[in-house]
Amino acid sequence: MAKKNGRLERKARHLRKMAFADRLTAFAPWLDAAAWFGPAPRERLFYPARVFVLFLAQVVSADGSCRQALHQFLAWLARVEGKEASPNTAAYCKARGRLALTQIERARDDVAKKIQQSPLAQRRWQGRHVKVVDGSGISMPDTPENQEHYPQSKKRTPGCGFPEMRIAALFSLATGVLLRCAYGSRYVSERALFRQLWDYLEPGDVVLADRGFCSFAEFFFLLQRGMDSVMRLHQRRTVGVRIVKRLGAGDTLVQWIKTTVRPAWLTPEQWAALPSVLEVRHISFTVDIPGIRSQHITVATTLTDARQYPASAFAELYRRRWCVELYFRDIKIALGMDVLRCRTPDMVEKELAMHVIAYNLIRATMLQAAHAANRDVQRISFKGTCQALREWMVLLALAPTSKLRSFRTALLHAIARAPVPARPNRTEPRARKRRPKNYQLLNKPRHQFTEIPHRNRYAKTP
Repeated sequence: MAKKNGRLERKARHLRKMAFADRLTAFAPWLDAAAWFGPAPRERLFYPARVFVLFLAQVVSADGSCRQALHQFLAWLARVEGKEASPNTAAYCKARGRLALTQIERARDDVAKKIQQSPLAQRRWQGRHVKVVDGSGISMPDTPENQEHYPQSKKRTPGCGFPEMRIAALFSLATGVLLRCAYGSRYVSERALFRQLWDYLEPGDVVLADRGFCSFAEFFFLLQRGMDSVMRLHQRRTVGVRIVKRLGAGDTLVQWIKTTVRPAWLTPEQWAALPSVLEVRHISFTVDIPGIRSQHITVATTLTDARQYPASAFAELYRRRWCVELYFRDIKIALGMDVLRCRTPDMVEKELAMHVIAYNLIRATMLQAAHAANRDVQRISFKGTCQALREWMVLLALAPTSKLRSFRTALLHAIARAPVPARPNRTEPRARKRRPKNYQLLNKPRHQFTEIPHRNRYAKTP
């Protein structure tokens, strides 16, 4: 009998050697599932490392359902190992539940650390790393467990709303990588969540934020930890300001005077230990771009050296703060984190961590594509990168080892060849042009709600 050593047999041998993790070979430089979750056992279909990769592929996919993720795995199993398994999602869902949140968080932190330490992430502002912080909200299925941990708004009728989670996220302004996030119920303030992130800042960092985070105590404690702040001046900071020196047009060195009103999160002893004054720099500039809501902006910063940090640099830096809104749009809308799917708080927290991992991996791919094409990463489309990865992953998973490198290069070139158009000063209103369907609002629980059939045929009573 002739030996099977042709091209098809070689490809079959290659497929048999593949692990399911090779489906995500586009993320190979950043993933190490075996180190995070242990090696694969001999006889087990859903072992931790494989479930992690399945979960990650599910988050990256356009559908995002357990059923689709399972069918992708079943197709791989039949093609590579010649085996069949049940299409019931129960076993996969239970395996996801067995994944430890601490292991997923370790993977999340390792991925972010690897990206930040890579040569792709060395861009700085005035020689400093800038970390931008902002808050947002996400919702989840309306289950009793989720409502208990993340209750809905008190303005909503019980049974007519959804549990809500508030998050505060710390991004790298240079790369867009989500470094760390803190979360709680909607009744936990963004500033309280931001204080949980202080331990993940490094001395020498510059913290960029809007005026919701600007306060005497925050500026002092961040400065004490070796971090400087650049934030828009809070609208209530109209008193307690003493001018020290005029540094230039719209550039003033001032002293903030500590008030008698103590923040609730500080004890009287802690508040008394703070200095009575804090030296801060106020930089004012006017925005003349049509369509921008704020025309006159004052930025407060602890970077008081006018020679090393000219006033003109702060106007451009604070303008780039808007990037964090785009980062949230990418992870919430393009990647689907706006509405989570899991029905228990434990799984919701795991799903949140998996979205962060997926988002950072896509950002890393964007950085690689920008570096390969010598292009600014801001011109690389996040959504376009998602679409490219979803289609190329199948080809990369089945590619022979000899061609894998060239296929990866082709993927990066395909991503970089479709840049986002440069549209300076473009107005992006937070408004929808397409109207939603004219359905009734569910303002009562389902068992009490009465639907009006053909309601569009009736005119409203004057």
